[in-house]
Amino acid sequence: MTIDELKQFAVEIGEKPFRGKQLFIWLSRGARSFDEMTDLPKSLREKLAGCARIGGCRAIKVQEDPEDGTRKFLFEAETGGAADNADKRADTFEGVFMKYSYGNSLCVSSQVGCRMGCRFCASALGGLVRNLEAGEMLGQVLEAERVTGEKINHIVIMGMGEPFDNYDNVAKFLRLLHDEDGRNMSWRGMTVSTCGIVPKIEQFADDFPQVNLAISLHRLTDEGRSAIMPVNRKYPLDELLEAARAYTEKTHRRITFEYALIEGENDTDADVDLMKKKLGGMLCHVNLIPLNKVDETGFEGSSRNRAREIAETLDAAGIPATVRRQLGSSIDGACGQLRRTI
Repeated sequence: MTIDELKQFAVEIGEKPFRGKQLFIWLSRGARSFDEMTDLPKSLREKLAGCARIGGCRAIKVQEDPEDGTRKFLFEAETGGAADNADKRADTFEGVFMKYSYGNSLCVSSQVGCRMGCRFCASALGGLVRNLEAGEMLGQVLEAERVTGEKINHIVIMGMGEPFDNYDNVAKFLRLLHDEDGRNMSWRGMTVSTCGIVPKIEQFADDFPQVNLAISLHRLTDEGRSAIMPVNRKYPLDELLEAARAYTEKTHRRITFEYALIEGENDTDADVDLMKKKLGGMLCHVNLIPLNKVDETGFEGSSRNRAREIAETLDAAGIPATVRRQLGSSIDGACGQLRRTI
C-alpha cells in the first residue's frame, strides 16, 4: 500500500492520517509484526493486530553459489493471492541476490510462471499461474535483505514473468521503491526487462523515463525470432525496433538489448551482420548472454569465447557490447533458469 492508501486506512480505523505514514515507514523497513512498530501506541498496535496483517513473502529455500556468493531464493507468498488454488506452486516463485562492485542487486519476479512461451526459458514451462502484487515484489526485496543481512540498492525485474504483462503492479512496485519515506531507491538503480510488448514500451517511456529498460531480442529476423519468441508474431521485429528508437529519443536514455546466444541458432557471422545492420546508429548497448542450460529446451549455449568474439565485432562496428558475467549457474539461478519449484 502507498502512503496515501495507508493514510486512508488509518482514518477508516479511527486514527489520524499521520499514523498511515508511520505504518508505511515501518513496512518499508521490513517490519514483520505490528509489535515491532515501537513508536505506535500499544493500543493501536493491538487494534492493527485485530484488523490487519502484514503480507509479502517468505524465503522457504535458499541456495548459495560457492564461487560468487549469488543466492537463489524460493519465495512463498503470504498475501493469499492463490489461496483457493490446490497447486501449492501457485504461491511460489524464485528470485536471485547478486553481488557486484557497485552494490547488491536483486533479480525480482513479477509473475508466477509466464505466458510468453519463449522456447529457451524455464520460467515459461507450464505457462502463467498468476500476476504478483506490488507488495509481493517489494516483499522479495525485504525478505532477501532479512536473510542476507545486506542492503539491496539495485533491482532488475528480470526474474519469472513478463513485467509488462503485469504493468500496473510493476509500476506500483517501482513507485513504492522510489518513495523518499520508504526505500528511497534511485530510479536509475532499477531496470525492467521486456520481451517486446510494444504499447507498454511507449507507456513506460512516459511513466518512468529514468528507469532503465532492457529488451530481450535474441534474433534479428521475424522468422527466426517468432520461432523462439511467440510475442514477435504480435509485435514484429521492425515495430519493436521502431518503438525502441522512439524510447531513446523521448527519454535520451540508452536502451539495453539482451541477446541470449544459442549455439548454431543465433550466433553465426550472418547473425552478427544482422545485429550491425539493425542496431547500428541506435543509442543502445548489447548484453550478450551465452544461454544457460535448461534441460527441457534442448538448446545449448554458445561458448564464452564465441560471445567475446561477437562483442569485439560489435564494438568495432560502433555498437557497445559486453558479455554478461555469469552468476549463479551452479544453483540454476542464472538468466532463463528460474522456475516454479518447491
